[in-house]
Amino acid sequence: MYKESITPEEIGQLQMAAFPGKIHVITEAGPAFDRAIRYLRKEKVIGFDTETRPTFMPRQPRYNVSLLQLSGKEHAFLFRVNKLGMHRRLCSLLADKNIIKVGAATLDDVRGLQKLASFKADGFYDLQKEVWEWGIRDKSVKKMAGIILGIRISKTQQLSNWEAESLSDAQQLYAATDAWVCREMYDALQRSEKNPLQPEEPAEPKPQSK
Repeated sequence: MYKESITPEEIGQLQMAAFPGKIHVITEAGPAFDRAIRYLRKEKVIGFDTETRPTFMPRQPRYNVSLLQLSGKEHAFLFRVNKLGMHRRLCSLLADKNIIKVGAATLDDVRGLQKLASFKADGFYDLQKEVWEWGIRDKSVKKMAGIILGIRISKTQQLSNWEAESLSDAQQLYAATDAWVCREMYDALQRSEKNPLQPEEPAEPKPQSK
């Protein structure tokens, strides 16, 4: 049975964790891109996330999605869609109902990608909409990771420049971790007994920020 919520102080006492596998940055269609698609198509469940360059001025236009992260257990792929674009094979992967893509606030992420290319998304699993079945009220990725996996993940790179000429090691690890941890949480939930929030409580609380 999981806790309903977790405090920042409790998260601060948890062990820091990050994606332990190999990170691949993909900037163009080619052999590395082909290997990434082949790997991901063999996975039954992959972690999913996107990153967008933040805006800090009220009147500044919002940027399009900069990065698409897809992660298996041992390999995470960071597709720089601001350079690569939404390749048709990426669209096909995100439309495949037989491959489960696990994330948080997935609808917002998908809509951002659909601004770059038209595709019909399928096979998505939004943790924010599902964790109430296990009695979990908190919906941010950081809090869900603390509750479900008992780990602390860093969010320090969240507001960094995702359209930089090259991504720093810290950015790469942050981006890979955000996708990977969603996959890990999904696996943990599937091995756990459900304990839904009580009927008088909101069954599907409004999505919170990541």
